Amino acid sequence: MEYKNFGEFLSSKRKEHNLTLRKMADLLGISAAFLTDVEKDRRNPFDQDKLERISEIFHLSEDERSQMMDLVGEKRDTVPPDVQSYVKPRAYVSAALRTARDLDASEEDWQKFVDELKRRKG
Repeated sequence: MEYKNFGEFLSSKRKEHNLTLRKMADLLGISAAFLTDVEKDRRNPFDQDKLERISEIFHLSEDERSQMMDLVGEKRDTVPPDVQSYVKPRAYVSAALRTARDLDASEEDWQKFVDELKRRKG
């Protein structure tokens, strides 16, 4: 399913799991008012610890977790937090991204790269 923003994602998942706003807020250790603001897209998404907790509460699949992280990145106007935590301590990843940018790497170029990495993992 496509979501407009992180708040819509969170609200939808909460309702799918039949959790009240108060119960979800309790599970996250926040106020119901704060959760309401996040769900209504009036506040930025949570920190990494709470995002991990959300992933656990909803038993998110890898695709759903990636979707959630992408929505967080969009709201914050930054790289998704799960990717950021991988890139930040690895200077070579930033160098690779700059090289790809400078060479104007296409989606096809990136797909070949991803396919090669997956083949090695195999």
